[in-house]
Amino acid sequence: MAGGEAVRAGVVPVLAAACLWGTVGPAQLLADAGVDPVALGSCRMLLGGVVLCAVAVRPAGLRTLWRPGARSWLLLSVAVTALFQAAFLPAVDRTGAAVATAVAFGTVPMVSGLCARLVQGERLGAAWYGGTAFAVAGIGLLLLPGSGGRTDLPGVLLAAVAGASFGVYIVAGKRLAAAGAEPSAAAPVSVLGAGLLVAPWIAAAPAGLGSPRALALIGWLALGTTALGYLLFTRGARQIGAATTGTLSLAEPLVAALLGVLLLGERPGGWAVLGMALLLGGLLVVAVPVRGRPRPTAESL
Repeated sequence: MAGGEAVRAGVVPVLAAACLWGTVGPAQLLADAGVDPVALGSCRMLLGGVVLCAVAVRPAGLRTLWRPGARSWLLLSVAVTALFQAAFLPAVDRTGAAVATAVAFGTVPMVSGLCARLVQGERLGAAWYGGTAFAVAGIGLLLLPGSGGRTDLPGVLLAAVAGASFGVYIVAGKRLAAAGAEPSAAAPVSVLGAGLLVAPWIAAAPAGLGSPRALALIGWLALGTTALGYLLFTRGARQIGAATTGTLSLAEPLVAALLGVLLLGERPGGWAVLGMALLLGGLLVVAVPVRGRPRPTAESL
């Protein structure tokens, strides 16, 4: 395949995956299924993880995950994937799709960079410091009185916890790969394992999960945003550079914000809009390559 065609073949699936992921929060609120967000996240991970494992995982790949140097990082990946789901969907429920997604993914580069520094000794460059300053300022503005919408403290903090969880997951994924684990097996197993870890919540809060609205929502979140999104992303990321992949991933919070305004009637106040702009600006600072600066990894956003 020619270079230009390869790039196009990578851009389209990665952009499509980012757009699918951007629908998670809006779909949750639009369905208005009246179910517990953590139980919903568990159902999403269980069904999506089963489908991903059936499609993408092979026995040889599974064996690589339990090597002595990989198993502890796999267990950490499962734990933080579960924490992401347990925090993100409740954050959407409390603050709305636009704010929750902006806070979560604005926090990711800050935490992943710090973890990479502590675990792998990676140098923190000017882009990381700039993106972190943007993220901290943006979250601070969202917490100011008069931000509008539903930007309460617990919701914003839950979104930040979700972003921090994903930041740790990125570093754990790198360590898994360095230990010889097969990446195409690690992510599906992490999703399924996280679903099993949070599964008791389904028994604790089962109300409404069998309703038509809830089943449709679970189907979309599990099959559309999780299974299909992952398959599209991994297919496209192999064709394009890590910097391009990171930049395209910016579509996720933008799609969530756009759908929140157009479909859900979310109208954040002036401080909230400025805060989200700073969070997205921080993502842009980290994602866009600058000459002489190391490129972010494909999973960095």
